[in-house]
Amino acid sequence: MNKTSYTNLAKAWEFAEDVAFSQQDSILVEARKDAEQAGFPQGSATQARFLKLLVQLTGSSSIIVAGTGAVVESCELVSGLNGSGLLTEVDSSLQGGKLIKKIFNALDEVTDTTLRAVNAPAEIFLPRLNADDYDLIVVNGDIGNYEASLKEAPRLLKPQGLLIFTDMFGFSADNSNGGMLNPVDRSERTVRLRELLDSINHNESLDQTLLPIGTGLLIITLNQR
Repeated sequence: MNKTSYTNLAKAWEFAEDVAFSQQDSILVEARKDAEQAGFPQGSATQARFLKLLVQLTGSSSIIVAGTGAVVESCELVSGLNGSGLLTEVDSSLQGGKLIKKIFNALDEVTDTTLRAVNAPAEIFLPRLNADDYDLIVVNGDIGNYEASLKEAPRLLKPQGLLIFTDMFGFSADNSNGGMLNPVDRSERTVRLRELLDSINHNESLDQTLLPIGTGLLIITLNQR
């Protein structure tokens, strides 16, 4: 690919984001605004729309979100459940937990999906959940959420279940210097993401694909047990 091709790819990403933003309803627009004002930057609109579609394509009915103030993704996942099922949000930060509960209170008025907000570290709460009960686990925020979810996913997921890591390019950290795309970026998050990806690539019980959606989406499946 030449320089023009890479420029066009950047423009294509911006175009896709604009389209996704235009599809957001008023609840989601306000939720994003509230989250960002509270100091929780939100992820890609395209990524969130993709997650909603994935819920519909897989027929998922039980979802875990392990994140930090993951408002936009959670709203789109709830929309994908279409008034049924269960979404459990695990947020270790006090302010993020309050934010999620506020959004869930608003969503309760427009959906029959069961919404559960838990203010606890993922590595403490996930081991308490029932085995083989979940279709999707979506992860963002603190790198500890990724490591805890990878450890617990084989126990928690149903056959054909998916573990999804967002921001796998490592752009979200304040001290990011290009993330995974820059070999000299040695920030803690980037280093641990590299180690995580390497461990997944060498784990024969997992299949994965890394997609350039949002700021990097890693979709992981468990080989048949």
